[in-house]
Amino acid sequence: MNRVRLLLARHLWLQLTLSLLVAVALIVVLFPGRPVLSVLLRTAFTSVGAIAVVLTRRRKERRAAGGSADAVVALDAKLRRGEVPSAPEERGAMRELVAQRLHRMRHRVPALICLAVLFTAVTLLMVFTGTVRQAVGFAVLTVVFVGWIIYHGNRRHERLRTMDAALKAGEPARAPR
Repeated sequence: MNRVRLLLARHLWLQLTLSLLVAVALIVVLFPGRPVLSVLLRTAFTSVGAIAVVLTRRRKERRAAGGSADAVVALDAKLRRGEVPSAPEERGAMRELVAQRLHRMRHRVPALICLAVLFTAVTLLMVFTGTVRQAVGFAVLTVVFVGWIIYHGNRRHERLRTMDAALKAGEPARAPR
């Protein structure tokens, strides 16, 4: 699993392509009868804004980590393991990366509440206006996706806070499990 994570972290285009293909597959399953090419083109077109946000975020992280995607991947691996960098320039890069990510996560609780409300509203709309397949599909998607986002968001936030405290204190951090 770690190799897949590293591959996706290094090659952002692969991550975006796989996300697009999963979205297309989900739409085709939930709304059968639509041409796959049409769904693919529509999904790609509506994903342009999200792709721009991801690319902008990645560019800022590369700049904070020293200019390369490999530097971001290396710092992210250390962050996951809870290893505080020992080299001063690497500590500075980690400090900048952690500060950026903590800043981005400052409104995570209201955003998660909004996301849960929106997903629940769409699920309820499918219950009242869609087929049984669509209602069940959206219900499962809502529970799995929102639960996954909340769990991993909390883990990531705890890792960032632990690393931030360790960088400020100058002592080794423990990776939260």
